[in-house]
Amino acid sequence: MRSIKVVGTLLIWLAGWPLASVGRAQQPAQMGPSQITIGGAVAMPLTVSAEDLQKMPQTTIRVMNPHSHKEEVYQGVALAALLKQAGVPQGEQIRGPWMASYVLAEAADGYRVVFSLAELDSAFVDSEVLLADARDGLPIGAGEGPLRLVAPHEKRPARWVRMLKSLTVVQVPQ
Repeated sequence: MRSIKVVGTLLIWLAGWPLASVGRAQQPAQMGPSQITIGGAVAMPLTVSAEDLQKMPQTTIRVMNPHSHKEEVYQGVALAALLKQAGVPQGEQIRGPWMASYVLAEAADGYRVVFSLAELDSAFVDSEVLLADARDGLPIGAGEGPLRLVAPHEKRPARWVRMLKSLTVVQVPQ
């Protein structure tokens, strides 16, 4: 009698298993917006679409993804170029109160990170943070894109913002 209960329980569990896994498999991966806004302490607030990015000078970077331990090639636009287009101070203009300024990057899922304005400027640092729209020659797909920030020289990719939706420049008051 005990083995019948065990077999019955096992059959009930197996009968429900495929339905549960099918339900999970059918949930679509989240996709971020196909445009970002650049606002805050900028001379010209911008909304930049994925199509706009394609028309801008492109940059390609090769990185070793610390999570997958695989080399990836990202294509997109240098974040500094977008900030310049929005009228954010660059190079020698970054002094005084601008040295305490930062860029808040926000993802569609609410994830947020901060970069100091100086660390995004090539007059201060040799590293380029990229607003990527392609990885390994293909558009960045659901769960990560279509737009993603990539900070290639960071040891941890914690500021590689997937599903990027906005950049806000904040000038700290004196």
